[in-house]
Amino acid sequence: MQSVDVLVVGAGLAGLHTARLLALRDLKVMVVDRRGSLSTGIRTTGIFVRRTLDDFDLPDHLLGPGIRDVLLYPPSRRAPIRVTSDRDEYRVADMAALYEHARRAAESAGARVFLGVRYVDASMGLVRFAGAEPVAVRFIVGADGARSRVARDLGLDVNRHFLVGAEIVHPIAPGTTTPAFHCVVDPRVAPGYLGWVIDDGRHAHVGVAGYPDAMRRTGIRRLMDAFAADAPGRAVPTGPVERRGGPIPVGGVLRRLACPTGLLVGDAAGAVSPLTAGGLDPCLRMSELAAAVTAGYVRTGDPGMLSRYDGSALRARFRGRLLLRRVFAGIRSPAAAEAAVAVLRGRAGRALAARILFGDGSFPDVNPGLADAAIDHPRH
Repeated sequence: MQSVDVLVVGAGLAGLHTARLLALRDLKVMVVDRRGSLSTGIRTTGIFVRRTLDDFDLPDHLLGPGIRDVLLYPPSRRAPIRVTSDRDEYRVADMAALYEHARRAAESAGARVFLGVRYVDASMGLVRFAGAEPVAVRFIVGADGARSRVARDLGLDVNRHFLVGAEIVHPIAPGTTTPAFHCVVDPRVAPGYLGWVIDDGRHAHVGVAGYPDAMRRTGIRRLMDAFAADAPGRAVPTGPVERRGGPIPVGGVLRRLACPTGLLVGDAAGAVSPLTAGGLDPCLRMSELAAAVTAGYVRTGDPGMLSRYDGSALRARFRGRLLLRRVFAGIRSPAAAEAAVAVLRGRAGRALAARILFGDGSFPDVNPGLADAAIDHPRH
């Protein structure tokens, strides 16, 4: 039977980044993912914000052009509000290629990554898989998505508040669009959230998200197609259309994230902004903290290490966004949405929009590079 120091369940960005950092600390790390290919089952648009681009070394050739303009439309689509930054605020990644890049980086650091391996359960230091030999593990990192099975097996908190998103992605002719982020507030197609159009210079992303019950009453695919038919800023497809979708946790970082047998990262940890539903920035920042805490705990067995990974403390950062999420949920009619967008046309409204869209604060407030000498000593 194989044995490892740390098993990471899930080969998304959070899981692969955590695995790489742990392997660099000379731990024996295994990553498993039920998908046979990292190019399948993608559930994120791939929008990276300026804070992430500034703080993390992302491969530039896998990122689209910088975006400085956000256009916010009411349901009528008339007279959108344009909010402009004096610097690049967003770039959209080719996520399939970025996952492969992260996989190679994790493997180069010494982690072993196995695709097509489905986690079944964990008990008493033994992890079972479907159709594969069990593995003895000292610690488990649950990076297995919004509805984490690892979280349930470890007795940790689970996400209970979700949006559901649907998106179509298709190629576009290079140079045919002006970089911009188009957002539509329309409860008829995106109850409780937004419709959006954004592109990475090569592919257009057109999507909607909203509360699951409201969207399912009409039909998620029907809503998606209705929005895409006249979505503002959408470029003409030049190739096949790919469909994406899945749950988006918006209840904020969970309170109980760690126990003596494992911890959670990424969507499994609720590391998604309750208001903007952005998860890639907190995914990377929390992975840095999780790797440092995990390495320290596995080496010393000191339960005090786990107290550093405190979801209750991390939640304090976004009380205001949880409140705004409830306000957003109350916009239930086109008339209310028109009125809400009208409020943002004034100076105070534009300032609030710019603060939300272009703010300098990270979510959660975790700095990259948290592996300080007091916890561990990276190999590279």
